[in-house]
Amino acid sequence: MALGSGGLWPSISALAWEAGALSCVVAAAWLLADPRRYGSGRRALALALTLTGAWAVSGAINGIHAPSTTLLDMARNLGWLFALYRLFTIDGRHATMAPIRPILLAVTFVELLQAAGVILLLMAAPTALELVGFHSFVSLGLLGAIGGLVLVHNLYGAASAQARLLLRWPSLVLAVLWGFDLTYYVIAYLSGSSPAVLDGLRGALGLVFAGLLALGAREGSEQLRFRPSHAATFQSLSLLLIGGYLVVLVAIAQWLAFSGGDFAAQMQIGFIALALLAALAIAQSRRLRGWLRVSLSKHLFTHRYDYRAEWLRFTRTVGQAGDVSASLEERAIRALADITESPGGLLLTCGDDGQFELAARWEWPTAEVPHAALPATTVSAFERGAFVADLDALRSGEVSADTCPPIPDWLLAEPRAWGAVPLIHFERLVGLVILARPAFSRALDWEDFDLLRVAGRQLASYLAENTGQKALAEAGRFDDFHRRIAFVMHDIKNLASQLSLLARNAELHAENPAFRADMLVTLRNSADKLNALLARLSRYGPTSVQVLAPVRADEVAAAVIAQFRDRHVVTLTESAPCEVSAERESLEQVVLHLVQNAVDASTEDMPVFVRIAADSLSGVIEIVDSGSGMSAEFIRSRLFKPFDSTKSGGFGIGAYEARELVRAMGGRLEVESREGLGSRFTIRLPLAAAAALRQSLEDAGRKVA
Repeated sequence: MALGSGGLWPSISALAWEAGALSCVVAAAWLLADPRRYGSGRRALALALTLTGAWAVSGAINGIHAPSTTLLDMARNLGWLFALYRLFTIDGRHATMAPIRPILLAVTFVELLQAAGVILLLMAAPTALELVGFHSFVSLGLLGAIGGLVLVHNLYGAASAQARLLLRWPSLVLAVLWGFDLTYYVIAYLSGSSPAVLDGLRGALGLVFAGLLALGAREGSEQLRFRPSHAATFQSLSLLLIGGYLVVLVAIAQWLAFSGGDFAAQMQIGFIALALLAALAIAQSRRLRGWLRVSLSKHLFTHRYDYRAEWLRFTRTVGQAGDVSASLEERAIRALADITESPGGLLLTCGDDGQFELAARWEWPTAEVPHAALPATTVSAFERGAFVADLDALRSGEVSADTCPPIPDWLLAEPRAWGAVPLIHFERLVGLVILARPAFSRALDWEDFDLLRVAGRQLASYLAENTGQKALAEAGRFDDFHRRIAFVMHDIKNLASQLSLLARNAELHAENPAFRADMLVTLRNSADKLNALLARLSRYGPTSVQVLAPVRADEVAAAVIAQFRDRHVVTLTESAPCEVSAERESLEQVVLHLVQNAVDASTEDMPVFVRIAADSLSGVIEIVDSGSGMSAEFIRSRLFKPFDSTKSGGFGIGAYEARELVRAMGGRLEVESREGLGSRFTIRLPLAAAAALRQSLEDAGRKVA
């Protein structure tokens, strides 16, 4: 049966067959030229496309039902069966195909049997092909299509998750091929003749095959997904529910009409009125609509996350202790960020002064975080509700600010901030992870909230355990320091014994010139040993504060700067008269230490800046340098830890001592630093007037009591 002439449909059919042939040949050539896709199945797919193109050419030239076209149809199917077998080798399943091999051999035998039948009928009588073999060939075609679909199901259904990303496009091609053939042969079997419309469309299959394989061969095809949106599904199911409601309404109304007797009309009207009122009341319920939306998302959609894979990746990221470049805090951020494909994040934890501050940042160097990052109201609100905050929803007003913890203004003003995940341990907020907005931004939903909340609790336990271990390690360092002091006391005791012996001998031999010379050498050696010992123990003396008194902070800063006049450029940028409540020697010791650290961190051509100002009820002394800077991890875990020094031969108690002195004077020491940019140390002490007023109020209160 040749393609007919006359009418529009034969022209459309011929064009479809020609387009299918051309697209298959082009796609086959492209696959052979690009070896990056489909692995070991690439050549077999190119062969199958070539045979499909030859079949389409024969159909366009000789006719759809010509013997050459029929034989090439069998060859096309054999080519796709061979391609299917080669696709099994992508993940190594060709070696374990014992249950599938009989089906593959059976389908291959069916195709060969069809080809042999066509050849025998042609040898017997060319016209007998349509008269004698129609039903036989249709039955064999049905068997081949069904067997092919079974093989496609096993190819894709039993594949691994990684292999499916590569197999889904060829599997879709094979499913379209044998699905179309199954439909074609079923219609032909039932009608007793070939369907003319499907005959014309068969040639267009080549265009579909080539397009799908080319789409799967392009870069990024693994990320392509066809998922109807939640909104579209919700609206479609809403329409379906409305339709079902109307059907039930009509059915009940008809039943009332048949059984209601004389009051049928009144019963119908009353029922319809009540049903419509109930529908309007339910439709206006926000709570019901929200519940319906969440229920549909939970039960009709595939979960966004593979929880087993996510948990394995989570534990692997947190447990990468061998990576010395990443601290536990940075790994904690990354473990949460990987869940939502966030490109960066921040971790806020409770510092030694009880305020939440920046503890670590991961791939987010531009975020500006104040020293006091979270107010107490926000911390208590997160502890009460363990609320995962969608910051975009808060900004847009989709979520009321009354239903979630009060988010600080600096966080809402940060454009990259996307979500805030609390880390709760024993109902206490251990930390807060701020996630950066991913490249493809989306609204967080119930599944994100559930997974992030559970992961946050797990991270909180890790951080709490790490904090306990560090406390034990610090206690061990104190024990070590006590042992060191024992050795120091032993050295001092030896020096004291040596000096006592020298004093006794001086009473007897003071007039001997040789003894006097030896005595001077001994005294000099003893003094050098004591000075070296004192230099190792402390640079600036004791850390206790005796008496607080009004002290001019600007004068103290000027005195310290004068000591560096010939050593390094230290500039006083602002020097407002500022009288604070402090101990002069202790304050000078702290400023001297911080300026010295700033000088050590800077090169010779980088000046250090000092600023004195009054801020509300506090006096402020700022020391700023443009040196190497410090990471948030170093500030949090090492800067103020005693006996942990980055300087050769240092005890590591200078910064710790400075902070404790400031605290003893009723103030606090704040640190802001950025690696490669520099550091700012800020000393905040109560103004003398404010301290005197507070002291007088406390004295008055004690007298009243």
